[in-house]
Amino acid sequence: MSGEKVVASSGASSGSVDVVKGINGLDKVVLRDPRGSSAEVYLYGAHVTSWKNDHGEEMLFVSNKAIFKPLKPIRGGIPICFPQFSNLGPLEAHGFARIRLWSIDNNPPPLQTNTSSKTFVDLILKPSEEDARVWPHSYEYRLRVSLGPSGELSLTSRVRNTNADGKPFSFTFAYHTYFSVSDISEVRVEGLETLDYLDNLQSRARFTEQGDALTFESEVDKIFLSSPSKIAILDHEKKRTFVVRKEGLPDAVVWNPWDKKAKAISDFGDEEYKYMLCVEAAVIEKPIALKPGEEWRGRLELSAVPSSYCSGQLDPQKVLHGI
Repeated sequence: MSGEKVVASSGASSGSVDVVKGINGLDKVVLRDPRGSSAEVYLYGAHVTSWKNDHGEEMLFVSNKAIFKPLKPIRGGIPICFPQFSNLGPLEAHGFARIRLWSIDNNPPPLQTNTSSKTFVDLILKPSEEDARVWPHSYEYRLRVSLGPSGELSLTSRVRNTNADGKPFSFTFAYHTYFSVSDISEVRVEGLETLDYLDNLQSRARFTEQGDALTFESEVDKIFLSSPSKIAILDHEKKRTFVVRKEGLPDAVVWNPWDKKAKAISDFGDEEYKYMLCVEAAVIEKPIALKPGEEWRGRLELSAVPSSYCSGQLDPQKVLHGI
């Protein structure tokens, strides 16, 4: 499969899409935009492990201790949590999609998008016999990963209920994105102020966020409810702002394990918590319910803009409301 061209590739002017061998011989798809940005997606887990801007700077965090072996989730990048977020249900934590081998879908049904990107790949996951034993439903999960003309990274999930027995099913979901940051103590998140959240460090007790923005000086694990469609992550030291745009994903998880928990995570370096922050577009509080034939769609778009235009004091109206 190494070096194989994917159908989505349509000439140098629109970028390239290639399948190559990655770590431990696992197949990965490499997307390259003609302007220089790139992304890498492993078929194992449909897992995005790299997103670089046109200067070749890596935007996603992947642990130096990440394990690229089947049945182990990859620590970092953008894990797909489906059909269960965390331990909110009977399945293994974060479900099974992130530890299954996906296929390239060379003939997906049309996907209406508001982007002209031609640098993309379509992946598909269908239930295995093993999965059907623990989650007895028939479904098709299609994921499109695309690079836009300005280097933005988009992930569009489509989950369809294909049960022949007439039974509905429900699920929770997250794009568990690990952002690369220069120093967690110099980072702040805007767009989640005054929202209600469930605190995973306090048995998911419900609180209301106070203050102007989220800053970090200890472990954080919060599920923000009914969050806006745009969230900004300001990296003061790198003078860079990540903008998270989401559709069909009402909740947002913010997580950093800090020092004690970092030491307890076997596939995570003791000091790596300083250089990452998870901000996850999710559906948690109200699970998605699909009847046979129904389809859910959840879209995530990540972009990075220099903070120079906001000189470290972001005008949240500009980024969060597009003014």
